[in-house]
Amino acid sequence: MENSEKQKKYRRAKKRVQEEKGFYSHLTVYIIVNIFLLFINSDFIDEGFNNWLNWNLYITPFFWGIGLFIHWVKVFNPNIIFSKQWEERKIKEIMDKDDTKNFF
Repeated sequence: MENSEKQKKYRRAKKRVQEEKGFYSHLTVYIIVNIFLLFINSDFIDEGFNNWLNWNLYITPFFWGIGLFIHWVKVFNPNIIFSKQWEERKIKEIMDKDDTKNFF
């Protein structure tokens, strides 16, 4: 029984590592491709920094960034509003209230 528990933990950990690896690969490709696209589409060689305020340059990074953010949320599952600490604090608070209600 203990061996199967270890195998389950190992599989979960391996899956988690693969998910994080996939996210970091996605992030790396996002940075490299978007820097490349910014330099190519801005005509940096011909015009220098004059064309960098053109909003068309930022459409791809913006929408791809939304997808990257969703990927980050899926992999790291940050519960920004209701964190684990908040949940534990709330459970303790409710348990304490129940104890005082039963006491009186």
